[in-house]
Amino acid sequence: MDMAEMVLVGEDERQIADLLEMFLRAEGYRTERGRTGKEILQLWRSAQPDAILLDLMLPELDGLSVLRQIRAESSVPILIVTARVEDIDRLIGLELGADDYILKPFNPREVVARVRAVLRRVRGWSPPPTWTAGPFRVDEQAMQAYCGDRAVLLTPVQFRLFSCMVRSAGKAFHRSELLDLFEEDAPDARTIDAHIKNLRARLGQEGRRIETVRGVGYRLNPS
Repeated sequence: MDMAEMVLVGEDERQIADLLEMFLRAEGYRTERGRTGKEILQLWRSAQPDAILLDLMLPELDGLSVLRQIRAESSVPILIVTARVEDIDRLIGLELGADDYILKPFNPREVVARVRAVLRRVRGWSPPPTWTAGPFRVDEQAMQAYCGDRAVLLTPVQFRLFSCMVRSAGKAFHRSELLDLFEEDAPDARTIDAHIKNLRARLGQEGRRIETVRGVGYRLNPS
């Protein structure tokens, strides 16, 4: 029998962490808990979770610093759970590579549903093996993107956007079309813009090939 997927709960408030772990375990997930930024990083390396729920206001090392360090090495799904309501915090988190942003107070069932959705995207993507456009190549079976000979580390959200554009290079995608990729847990138009900005940065100089089509959305130019 396959081992249940593990979710690392990065939360320093005991009652909130207890609540999240209770609902996650009720749905069959294993859990680990980190109370400080440094402890979360240690658990991420040792436990190798399938997803991370990450508070922003943590002792020792704040959540954005934790997110930045993990994203430098891993594309593990990370869902921010925070009381910070300002748009700038949301955009910074998404630009650093978060896959979702959940505000406190929250419905724990919704949090579990979002965890399930992002994990389903990761494990359930099984289209044809490879696509190429210009210097880009996408191996969808391995969930790996390449720019020339360089492997590019992308989050699940970034990978899905990039794969769609590589498969239909030259097509101008409306933001609404890109939103449709995310089914029931779709982000809004502003978060699509944040993910595209971060994707361009991950691709380096070749990121300029993802062009903004004024009044429409985005297009990948392979030439």
